[in-house]
Amino acid sequence: MLPSFYQACVQAQLSEAQFITLQMLVELLQKERRITLERLAMLFAQPIQFESRRRNLQRFLSLPPLQPRAMWFPIIKHWIKQHYGRGKQLRIAIDRTQWQDRNLLMVSLIHGKRAIGLYWRLLDKQGQSCLDEQRSVLTPVLRLLHGYRLVLLGDREFHSIALAHWCGHQRIAFVFRWQGCFIVSVEKLDSAVS
Repeated sequence: MLPSFYQACVQAQLSEAQFITLQMLVELLQKERRITLERLAMLFAQPIQFESRRRNLQRFLSLPPLQPRAMWFPIIKHWIKQHYGRGKQLRIAIDRTQWQDRNLLMVSLIHGKRAIGLYWRLLDKQGQSCLDEQRSVLTPVLRLLHGYRLVLLGDREFHSIALAHWCGHQRIAFVFRWQGCFIVSVEKLDSAVS
């Protein structure tokens, strides 16, 4: 089930019926290892035809309050306030991964030895991301983490001069890995901006 502070954040976004639907979906997701919309519709306890359940779930999962900025950001903001004081340094990582035909660009918060997903975007192409796509996932995270000192970590895909320049203007320190073992790091923001 959902932790209490998750429930408080989620209930503020959804109607009572939507909240109950979400709780039922979370329970199903916790029990099942591999899930598809069709499998969810088959298992979902709703006394209507299968195809109606599938369309109903599809509409439910597309609701604006279930989008990452509306649902996930208040939860993660609450969690960060509990674990980090205002003005503390946070390490965020940008990474891209490809699963079969899905190309996912993601920004995560590094907490201990774990990465907590903050924001993500499915790319509509195969291969590496471009600067506009990178900025599109970083900008909402910068707004979310306003008031914290940020260090952006990236692998070889993110070593472009344009991204480094953009980070400097955003006053974000960064560590990018280049080919081989060469690493570019800007720790002092004053020199990064000038």
